[in-house]
Amino acid sequence: MPLDKVDDPRRLRQLIGALLTVGSDLSLPVVLRHIVEAAVAVVDARYGALGVLDEDGHGLAEFIHVGIGPDDARIIGHLPEGHGILGLLILEPKPLRLADLSTHPDSYGFPPNHPPMRSFLGVPITIRSRVYGNLYLTEKRGAAEFAEEDESLALVLAQAAAIAIDNARLLEKVRDLGQAHDRERIAADLHDRVIQHLFATGLALEATVRLVPAEAAERLHAAVEDLDQTIREIRSTIFALQTPKGRGRGLRGEILALVVEASASLGFEPRVHLEGPIDAAVPERIASDLLATLSEALSNVARHAVASRAEVHASVADGRLLAEVADDGKGVPGDPGTGGNGLVNMARRAEALGGSCSLGGGLGGRGTKVTWQVPLGAGD
Repeated sequence: MPLDKVDDPRRLRQLIGALLTVGSDLSLPVVLRHIVEAAVAVVDARYGALGVLDEDGHGLAEFIHVGIGPDDARIIGHLPEGHGILGLLILEPKPLRLADLSTHPDSYGFPPNHPPMRSFLGVPITIRSRVYGNLYLTEKRGAAEFAEEDESLALVLAQAAAIAIDNARLLEKVRDLGQAHDRERIAADLHDRVIQHLFATGLALEATVRLVPAEAAERLHAAVEDLDQTIREIRSTIFALQTPKGRGRGLRGEILALVVEASASLGFEPRVHLEGPIDAAVPERIASDLLATLSEALSNVARHAVASRAEVHASVADGRLLAEVADDGKGVPGDPGTGGNGLVNMARRAEALGGSCSLGGGLGGRGTKVTWQVPLGAGD
């Protein structure tokens, strides 16, 4: 059921909050837990769970549950493996609503100390007919069973979970790529599966704006912007996968390695945004100066900024390379030419390549942003 058929603003707000986590920096288990928590709230269920299938698709590799506390979970014991109704959903991945679990012929029963559960809603987590698992909800509050609208909302959240799982598994494969045909296949999967589903989700959210109050509409717009940013980052990954490696692990890999190394002195890992054909379009000379500049900028953040967050952005567009390092620290007055040797060196590198280096405001209205840009022709 499309989102524009849902007329409850409270449910839409909760749904939007869950969808926002898909494009976040949170780990996959955290994202999936947020989705289960949102599903419980959206459909007014007492309990919820999300089962992720193993690689063979025959059993549950992960089982994330909400509503049963850790002490009660320990008493109950072993987590479900995919028997009974859960097994039925694995074999027949389609929505299932039951007023009473115990009356179904495939009911497996509950172990000792398990809370009673009657009403049930289960929906598959799928992308293009590939099943990743199922979302389970039980004990509808205020009603004897779950309604059709509950099922529709759960399906939207299951789609969000599928995108998160699919993206995480594809990116895990990217780290271990060796052969060119593998790189091309993963790039195609990212484009045809992940991007298309994110784009469709964004369109569905935009269609809902006119149906919700102003506050919810703002959150919808923010959700769409986050999805757009996620799509841009995935497109950047596709550029890298389709580009032959000429510098060992490539400039993208060098930037990521540099950021990870800087994390030790920063005390946190900066967020990285890489856009465009960075590996293919940036000449060796400019790449060396870029890495030196990023290293200097992150070193300044670690030594002087007293920051809790930082972001590194590098993009290639219209024949220019743009790099930015922003933090939320105490800020640096003046311009690059008056801020110490590090800032002076960054400015000199940019000027030698026909570019520029400047300082501005950082993250959230605090801190500093170093902006370094050069024409790509300078490296020829």
